[in-house]
Amino acid sequence: MDVLIVGAGPAGRAVAAACADTGLATTVVDPAPRRGWPHTYGSWLDELPAAVPHSALGSVTASMRTFGTSPHELARPYAVLDNSALWKHLWRPDVQDVTGRVVGAEHGPTGSTVHLKDGRRLAAATVIDATGAARVLSGGRPSRTAAQQSAVGVVLDSAAAQPLCPEGSGVFMDWRSAPDTRGGWPTFLYCVRFGSGQVLLEETSLARRPAMPLTLLRRRLHGRLAAAGITVPDDAAEERVRFPVDDPIPLPGRVVPFGASGGLVHPASGFSVASALRQAPWVAGALSAGLTSGPAKAAKAAWSILWPPRAMATHALRRRALRALLTFPPSLVPDFFEVFFSLPEADQAAFLAADHDPARTAAVMTALFRRAPWPVRRRLVAGGFGPGGGEAQHGFGGL
Repeated sequence: MDVLIVGAGPAGRAVAAACADTGLATTVVDPAPRRGWPHTYGSWLDELPAAVPHSALGSVTASMRTFGTSPHELARPYAVLDNSALWKHLWRPDVQDVTGRVVGAEHGPTGSTVHLKDGRRLAAATVIDATGAARVLSGGRPSRTAAQQSAVGVVLDSAAAQPLCPEGSGVFMDWRSAPDTRGGWPTFLYCVRFGSGQVLLEETSLARRPAMPLTLLRRRLHGRLAAAGITVPDDAAEERVRFPVDDPIPLPGRVVPFGASGGLVHPASGFSVASALRQAPWVAGALSAGLTSGPAKAAKAAWSILWPPRAMATHALRRRALRALLTFPPSLVPDFFEVFFSLPEADQAAFLAADHDPARTAAVMTALFRRAPWPVRRRLVAGGFGPGGGEAQHGFGGL
């Protein structure tokens, strides 16, 4: 086969579909390659590639509300993906699915051999690691403790969610304190709609090192909902989320890391699916062209498509902002987001974008710094915007 993809999540399926469309013989390996995706995936509508059909969108909300220390409105359509419809859109009958758990790989001059836990071996010219934060074949997790985004949410009927999420609206970030915060690390409410008339209300820790415990997030969520007069049914579906947001860019090698494995998680928002959908055809094209020169050059070409110099520079700036915010005391986190949400919407969109523009990103960071009150400025400088910033051990990161 030409390409073997480890991992059948949205990123793995996206690059598998793109490789098959390019004419490459493609196989996907996963412990359960045809299972559904349990998590909710959202994206700004303008970040999704045109190839994603309208049928793959579970809902589109015209604008999203935010709260730092005061309310703001982001007049930018926000989409929640329909996982079943997206899976069907990305499924290709000529992509072979293999059920198994990958435990290693070896590489030779003409290709690679992937080892499965049950002893089977699969040979391919090129291997793509789309296993998410596990990074099964692309170097594993960094030795240090990762800054992780974590969240706990419940799915309610739209009518029940009205007090916090009025009809037709959504909430991107609401930093107003949950009732039982008790001076601890602040978290925010995230609220999105499904096309089925249901709403996900999620208590979210944007980034913390180590991750905020899910039990604490669940307690805060239920306290916030109770304070708003919302009763959560015993049988309400619950969503639990935890993943790193500060992974370094993986080094080039014989395995092509893609999606969350490949560093495509945005350090500010935690989004990665839109980036994977946008980048998949480019990676497939690079592999198709590069395989004529050998598997090593094909893998290098695919990595270079994902991480040209401008992308690396932009990612470094965003991680720098993340490191700075990891130093913030809890009381200043909402103040920082108040400044960010007061920026022009074009600046907010540029910093949150899936695309990479280092000059624009730096300009937005400068504008934010100039608008910030002195307590926020001092923390930004101490945390990495200026000389003397160091790696924080805990706190919040993000925008």
